[in-house]
Amino acid sequence: MKRLLFLVIALLVSIPALPAMVKVAEIHGAVSPASAAYFLRALDVAQHARADLLVLKLDTPGGLDSSMREMIQGILASPVPVAVWVAPSGARAASAGTYLLYASHVAAMAPGTNLGAATPVAIGIGGAKPGEEKPERGKSEGKGEGKSEAPTGSVMERKSIHDASAYIRSLAQLRGRNAEWAERAVREAESLSAEEALRQNVVDLVAGDLPALLRAAEGRKVTVASGEITLAFTAAALETVERNWKERLLAAIADPNMALILMMLGVYGLLFEFYTPGFGVSGIIGSICLLLALYALAMLPVNAVGALLLLLGMALMVTEAFLPSFGAFGIGGIAAFVAGALMLIDGDVPGLQISMAFIVPLAAVSALVLGGAGALALRARRSPSVAGVEAMIGTTAVALEAFEDEGWVRAGGECWWAQSSVPVASGDRVRIAAVEGLLLRVEPEGEGERK
Repeated sequence: MKRLLFLVIALLVSIPALPAMVKVAEIHGAVSPASAAYFLRALDVAQHARADLLVLKLDTPGGLDSSMREMIQGILASPVPVAVWVAPSGARAASAGTYLLYASHVAAMAPGTNLGAATPVAIGIGGAKPGEEKPERGKSEGKGEGKSEAPTGSVMERKSIHDASAYIRSLAQLRGRNAEWAERAVREAESLSAEEALRQNVVDLVAGDLPALLRAAEGRKVTVASGEITLAFTAAALETVERNWKERLLAAIADPNMALILMMLGVYGLLFEFYTPGFGVSGIIGSICLLLALYALAMLPVNAVGALLLLLGMALMVTEAFLPSFGAFGIGGIAAFVAGALMLIDGDVPGLQISMAFIVPLAAVSALVLGGAGALALRARRSPSVAGVEAMIGTTAVALEAFEDEGWVRAGGECWWAQSSVPVASGDRVRIAAVEGLLLRVEPEGEGERK
């Protein structure tokens, strides 16, 4: 029995340890609903694969508070440890990225990166506008350790600052990191380089590449949702979690510039369908684009005044195209369109601005397209119109039967009794020379030209 037990123990000892599994996710750009959905799926993939670590390679100017909090909630509830790594060199973790670093189990940065400037900004109507001066700073309300100067502004601004400060302070206390600097990053928009952040206990380590990060994190004890674990990465196998087609589509249409393009394509597609009814292609494309634009705008901080100005501008340009006013509607429409596009997405939300270099060409192209449509409509209005039976003279009819003198032909989708001076075979195309009541006088095609 002892021999058998000895053999079993020896066999177990001789079995090589399974290699560690490390999943890698990458977010470059603003923290948005699309990036939050991707990160949460990567977290779920790591959990089902029983990964030893999920590394989030991050480079962000900030983003939406709601998306950031979704990601942080996922990190705090995850049984798989999460390392947020600001990389490559030159990257940053500003605003929302700073909160993600503080929430992570392992906070790492590459040399030449920075973090901070985590002051929340108001969005939508009443929020700060680009170029607006910041309110003066004064003493914060209350006393006690960790309190510092806070901006004196509206009640909502003060509440937002205090809420964000308490949130990042709680994350710092949870992970044992520098809570005082975290509060200054919120209240005073301070920033740090990677080396400074390491010295001030804001991050855990500085690593230039992923293998260096794993070596530095080896043996660290971290607390996950299931309890405290020790990180071990023996011959770690690295696997990148790629974005699926839905996440790529969501990220593409959630870009404010793309949302604006989709909105204009939708409006113009429906407009052309209404004025030139046909097979419905422009109407179908316009409807799809408009629905996608509305879906994208529902995920973005939209300013209601900007949206109304944008719609007013397009309406005025359309009015100029079909009711020419010697430029009054057109100029007013372009001005309203540019102003509305600038205000549509709040400019203070990092990474979610509409580029001015994009708005001006788009407004110019829209004005040219609508101006061309207006010119064609005006030309058609001034051209003499022919209606009734006179419009049939010179058009083509098709013989429905063979006849020598009189017989049936189809003209304009209707059956007519026709008279011809020459025999006509079934299916022949004939030209209408005259209309006498319900009788058509026809002749073979080309005969009129030969005369």
